[in-house]
Amino acid sequence: MYQNFSEFLQNKSKICVIQAENPDGDSLGSSLALEALLEDKEVSLYCPVNVPKYLRYFSGWERIDQNFDYQADGYIIVDTAATILLSKLLDDLVIRNILYTKPIFVIDHHETADDLDFPHQSIIEHLPSCTNLIYKIALDQNIKINQSAAENIFQGLLSDTLGLTTAGVTADTFRVAAHLTELGADINKLEENRKEYMKKSRRILDYKADLIKRIEYSLDDKLSTIHIPWSDITEFSDEYNPNALILEEMKMVEGVEVAVAIKTYPDGKVTGKIRTSKPIADKVAGYFGGGGHPFAAGFRTYDTTYDDVLHDLVFCCNDLLFKSEETN
Repeated sequence: MYQNFSEFLQNKSKICVIQAENPDGDSLGSSLALEALLEDKEVSLYCPVNVPKYLRYFSGWERIDQNFDYQADGYIIVDTAATILLSKLLDDLVIRNILYTKPIFVIDHHETADDLDFPHQSIIEHLPSCTNLIYKIALDQNIKINQSAAENIFQGLLSDTLGLTTAGVTADTFRVAAHLTELGADINKLEENRKEYMKKSRRILDYKADLIKRIEYSLDDKLSTIHIPWSDITEFSDEYNPNALILEEMKMVEGVEVAVAIKTYPDGKVTGKIRTSKPIADKVAGYFGGGGHPFAAGFRTYDTTYDDVLHDLVFCCNDLLFKSEETN
C-alpha cells in the first residue's frame, strides 16, 4: 500500500526531513520518528524557525537545524502539503531550485488539498496525526519501530489529538497507542516530561489573565476572538505560545462555537488558529486560503490588517454557522 515510500528511499544514503515554518508537536514528532526509523540512512532534520521552548520536551529536539542540507539525496516534507506553509523555503531561490529538481516525498494527514506545484511523490491520508500515518507506513513496509521511534510517534499523536481526546480519535487510534506502548513508549514518562516543560512562570500566568480580559465576542457570542499583536509575540512566544495558552479556554466558554486566535505581524502577515465545536474549522480556514481538520485548523494571509480579517471572519462564520444549523 505504501510501497512508493520504500521505492523513494532506494539508492539514497542522505535524507533531509523538512518541517514547515509553524512547527508543532506532530511535525516535530514526525521528524524525529523518521530519523529513528531510517537507521540505515544519514538523516538531517530541518526547520526554518527555531524549535519553540514549549516543544523542547521532545528528546532530540536540539537536532532540528535551521541550516538547510543542500547535499541530501532526497527530501521528506512532513505534516503539510500546503505551499503557504513552506513560503520561507520557496522564497529562498537556492532551496526553491532544490525542491524543483531533487526527489521530494510528502507525508501529510490533513484533509486540505495538496497544492504544492513542485514535482513530488506523496502519501496523504486523513488520520489523527502525521505520526499516525508514519506508524502505518512503517508497519506496512516492515520498517522496525524501535523505542525512540515509538516514543516520538506517540508524542506526535498525543500532541495533535490533545491527549487522544479530539473528534478524529477512533478505536484504531487507541490500538495504535497500545502497540506503541508495547514497543517501549512509556506514556507516563512522556506525559511527565511534557508537563514539566508546560509549566508556566508567574509572568506567563499574568499574561494569560491579560489575554482573557481581551477576548472579544461576536455573532451572539458564538464567535470568540483574541488579537495577539507583534509586541506580544516578541515578548512571550518563545516562552509560551499565546495560542496554546488561551485558545482551548476560549472554546470552552458557554455558547461559543468558534474560537480564533489572530496574530498580526509588522510585514502585513496575519495568522489564525481555529478551534470549533462544530465541524467547520477547516471551512473557516479555507476562506482565508488555509486548512486543517473539521474541529481544528489554521490560516495565514498577507497584505491585510486585523480589522479586515476580523470583518471577513465574522462574515464567513455567520454563513457557515447558519448552514450548519440548517443541516442539523
